[in-house]
Amino acid sequence: MSASMYIVVEGEDPGFDIFVNGRALARNEDALEKLASRLGVKPLLDFFSADENSMALLLEEGAGDPEWVKTLPPPQWFSPEDGLETIRTLLAFLRCNPLSLGSETVPVVSELEEYERVLCKTSERSLRWQLAVSWR
Repeated sequence: MSASMYIVVEGEDPGFDIFVNGRALARNEDALEKLASRLGVKPLLDFFSADENSMALLLEEGAGDPEWVKTLPPPQWFSPEDGLETIRTLLAFLRCNPLSLGSETVPVVSELEEYERVLCKTSERSLRWQLAVSWR
């Protein structure tokens, strides 16, 4: 089973493509969390939020406990600028240190660039976002 970390933009249709693969980011989440902490920015998973509907999808995929879903706080939405600070800091480090994640650096950088593109468009439209996780 593989995980994917993807962006959800507030509202029904933000008017632009928000698709990001997110598999390399999910595979390297632990290393990226440590790196973000070392660089003084929020880790990507700090932007995670889920409501009962999105958690229901995870439960259908076999992840999680149905009782736990009932205790979730209301969904949180984040400013794209906060996410861009994390993403741009990680990108700058990884571009200067291309061996830091071994063979995973290139796919991680590519996905962070996709995140940056989506969050720039999110910011231009004054929308908010959150990070979601899917297991397949």
